Amino acid sequence: MFIEIDFNSDEAIYIQLCNQIIMGIATEQLKVGDPLPSVRQLADTIGINMHTVNKAYSVLRQEGFLTIDRRRGAMISIDGDKMRALEEMKRELVVVLARGCCKNISKEEVHALIDEIYEEYK
Repeated sequence: MFIEIDFNSDEAIYIQLCNQIIMGIATEQLKVGDPLPSVRQLADTIGINMHTVNKAYSVLRQEGFLTIDRRRGAMISIDGDKMRALEEMKRELVVVLARGCCKNISKEEVHALIDEIYEEYK
């Protein structure tokens, strides 16, 4: 698994890490049952604090993307609650679409962009 962190970004490192893992799942680079490196291993590999990795893993566990077991460590495990996922997606999209509307981005442009991005996950 290749993780790329932008240390100059305004986005928190733990959020970047979460997003990279979610992208890995979406693009099937990571599959259900795949183990993730230990907190210490990943922190050392990326060059970040262990607490940052721990926070990312905790967020991903809460969001239903992984399970954490003391003996086996962190593993990809997708929560199958589609309704909850749709509600979360809606909450996030409301703001993103509002920003686009303020910038005069049309509904057609949004649809084309979504289709373009979604093709990467098939």
